[in-house]
Amino acid sequence: MTQTKLESKVLSLLEDKIQLIKTEEGAIYLVGPIRLPVNLYGETVEFKWYCWLNCEEVTKNYERIIDKLSSFNLAEFQQSSVLVYGDFEYDDDAIIRFHSICHTGDILGSKRCDCGFQLKQSMRNIVEHGTGALFYLANHEGRGIGLFSKAMAYILQENDYDTVEANEALGFVDDSRNYSDAIAVLKVLRNKPVTLMTNNPRKLKALKEAGLPVSGREALWGDRSEYNEKYLETKVNRAGHIIE
Repeated sequence: MTQTKLESKVLSLLEDKIQLIKTEEGAIYLVGPIRLPVNLYGETVEFKWYCWLNCEEVTKNYERIIDKLSSFNLAEFQQSSVLVYGDFEYDDDAIIRFHSICHTGDILGSKRCDCGFQLKQSMRNIVEHGTGALFYLANHEGRGIGLFSKAMAYILQENDYDTVEANEALGFVDDSRNYSDAIAVLKVLRNKPVTLMTNNPRKLKALKEAGLPVSGREALWGDRSEYNEKYLETKVNRAGHIIE
């Protein structure tokens, strides 16, 4: 009897925080919002946090999904999430960032790239703007090649390959990232125009091709150093990133 009551309580706490988003491959289950206080440059800023899971099964019986979580082995696979600030659904003016996961830059503070800088700066920009969202996208490591392959690409880069050449030498395309999941979640959270923080025209194109109203683009350059100078130049010269 105690276990039944506990399961019923757990379900009642969780199911109101789950949204079903149907996709061509199945469904996205979006969980949130969750109150998330964040230490941003020494100041505590409160965001609303969501996380999502891709699943082949499409059901609004969320108990079925919850019951399967322990068998999904999710710790071995990345899940994406989004930080939301302000009245993101209704404010007329909002800025967003589609940020690809970067283990070395975001977590370890590597200066071989500018990812760590872009992550923190985009969060700061969102807070200063008053309304926005940071989408932190899993399975985007190394522009979609994964962390282990990225380590090998780094070895090639230390031997005069640029980022594009290293990825292609390992059998990958330059950039295999897909933004369809993030766009599906964005459509659920907001239907008004957004300003996209990016230097990458592919991200802007993905939003526009999905029919989302885009009011503009905001550049996000910085933290240039001797360690990432070639990396940043490759972004512009080989990957078409926009520099003012």
